[in-house]
Amino acid sequence: MSDEELPPASQLIPLDFSSVQTIPESHLWPNLDESSRKIEPDKMISIPVVDLNDDNVSELIGKACEKWGMFQLINHGISKTLIAETEEVARCLFALPKSQKMKTLQSPENPTGYSMAGISKYYEKLMWHEGFTILDSPVDGFKKLWPSDYQRFCDIMEEYRLKMKALADKLIRLIFKFLGISDEEIVKLLPYIDPTTGKPHMALRLNSYPPCPDPSKVIGLAAHTDTSLFTMLHQARKYGLQIFNEKEGWIPLARRSDTLIINIGDFLQIISNGRFHSIPHRVMIQETKESTMSMAFFYYPPSHLNVSPYCKPLSETPQTPIYKGVNVKEYFAIKAKNSGNGILAITI
Repeated sequence: MSDEELPPASQLIPLDFSSVQTIPESHLWPNLDESSRKIEPDKMISIPVVDLNDDNVSELIGKACEKWGMFQLINHGISKTLIAETEEVARCLFALPKSQKMKTLQSPENPTGYSMAGISKYYEKLMWHEGFTILDSPVDGFKKLWPSDYQRFCDIMEEYRLKMKALADKLIRLIFKFLGISDEEIVKLLPYIDPTTGKPHMALRLNSYPPCPDPSKVIGLAAHTDTSLFTMLHQARKYGLQIFNEKEGWIPLARRSDTLIINIGDFLQIISNGRFHSIPHRVMIQETKESTMSMAFFYYPPSHLNVSPYCKPLSETPQTPIYKGVNVKEYFAIKAKNSGNGILAITI
């Protein structure tokens, strides 16, 4: 997440959900489709499950990305113990008093911290959600949250981030292999350390969806696409995530409990010249008495890089670029200016 993704300061501050008795007008979403909220097993879809240990894994991932824009990954190498420990850190964080969380309020000057979702600026109504974004080391923020007991939380979070980064590096090579991108081009496109900041190009977003007096009138996360190469999502709950299909509208996903959900972001749609699609998705609040959690790991190219469609020059079926080339940092601004639809703005 860059500064361009941050909503105005007035919208950065989540509700104090611990004291909410009724839904404020600012969070009431009119004209929600009630049927889209119901959990009907026969209407849910299961996106492809890909085994990272499969000999044909590159092809399986590529085909899933072409058809669905996302897939479920098993045997990904992130231990259940580490995922559970990281999730517990997030639960402890969101269980803190509002006054404590506010000490780490996110801003352009302090991009690692507590806030609402960056997509809030695209909508008139606000979302039933609070989040914490980690762009670099969480030490400074965690010191403010847990002054005398921050190190163990930092250690867990750092291990999770490093494991996810290693997995993302592996996945992007498999995806580029499917697209036929050469090793030389892969080196240019891989999101390694930014030479200007010395930081890796990744963001970990912890999401909490608190209990709601009337879930039928709110949205957890409104419709959006991810500004990333791809995003790796751990969901602590089975239901709530929905994807948009042009024929059927919003479709709830059924997922396996042992998977990470991998969804394509805008930058891979551009690089693949539309073979992959950054699929619109949203999170609906279900009837529940407890907060639900998710952890999203965003993996994106270096901010100084220019990204353009990769069209094989010697292909038997030559391709014509359908998107303009764009600087990564500038794309964030373009997407914000176009109310979240950056792809449309650069379509030729």
